[in-house]
Amino acid sequence: MTSRPEISIPTASTCTTSKKPYTIYNITLRLPLRTFTLQKRYSDFIALHSALTSQAGGSPPPVSPPPKSYFTSTTSSPALAESRRQALESYLQTINTDPDGRWRNTTAWRSFLNLPSSSTSSSNNNSRHTLLQSSVNGGATSGQPVADPVAWLDHHRHLKSTLHAARLELTKRDQASTAQAQHECSAQAKKCLVQAGTTISSLEQGLKTLGTDSSSSWGSEKNKLGEGEMRRRRDLVASAKKEKEGLENLLNAMVAKSSLDATIAQASMASKEKLLLDGSKKQAPPPTGRVLGKETDRTRALDNHGVLQLQQQLMREQDEDVDVLAQAVRRQRQIAGEIQEELVVQKDLLGMLDEDVDRVKGKVDVARKRVAKIS
Repeated sequence: MTSRPEISIPTASTCTTSKKPYTIYNITLRLPLRTFTLQKRYSDFIALHSALTSQAGGSPPPVSPPPKSYFTSTTSSPALAESRRQALESYLQTINTDPDGRWRNTTAWRSFLNLPSSSTSSSNNNSRHTLLQSSVNGGATSGQPVADPVAWLDHHRHLKSTLHAARLELTKRDQASTAQAQHECSAQAKKCLVQAGTTISSLEQGLKTLGTDSSSSWGSEKNKLGEGEMRRRRDLVASAKKEKEGLENLLNAMVAKSSLDATIAQASMASKEKLLLDGSKKQAPPPTGRVLGKETDRTRALDNHGVLQLQQQLMREQDEDVDVLAQAVRRQRQIAGEIQEELVVQKDLLGMLDEDVDRVKGKVDVARKRVAKIS
């Protein structure tokens, strides 16, 4: 039996992306392993109420959503929007806490809140990777801004876990001995980096939402953040973005190095075969044209001109891989230079600290001597 989520609607905002503005209610769900935010319109709640009544055998939920207003719009009346926000929050919380769980067990309820089905929720504990993957379903990986301060921190913690998982996959790739294992690790690392990029985008949009004026938002007083906290969170996002870019450069460098190593290995093998053929006794004269039986799937259907173009294309790709590797090396060199400059600055600061300590020690010795004379 799964635990019930904590449901709240802390804020309501106005969406102006369409020709006619409308009000969006930000639903925050807190589960034992994740916290995420959903955005729903008033019409979605009306459709949910009808679906719950239908799937529960015609029995309506214990409460009804607030009635529709035909003369006043929530986009023009903050008081009406706030009143409807509170009523919709009470509507969801009443269904969530009611002893009768037949409405909570419907597919309409779980689909509305993006909750996993009862058959799949028990299998989410099979592995740590599956657990981390399911912790963001319906959250920041969907591209929605994370406007709740507590949910923002949860998503940032998951972002750090995703980047750590990508770094572990790159380490496994570096230690892998087969090409298949390297490819699998590269795919997993790429997947983690894509998730991290989407989460970073959602966190940045959430910071913009939290930092803007709340003139079009109601019930968000408790979600306001101070300027210092906003600056700290921007620094966290910038640091995560820099770490993601570094991991992407490292992955590209590894792929380029593997391609270069494979090319060198093929060239070495071809050289060995040529030496063996040249050193054999009275071999048949080498054919002047293309040798059947040594064609590959890529060259078998090509003529001589096509094979030449294919070789030129492969050489261009190898040149591009070498350029990527050189860029990564230059980046590492730049980072090493910055570290060296930082060490020089730290050394100077330590020298200044030693001078200050010696000066204070001299003053203390003079003071002790004066106290000794007085006593």
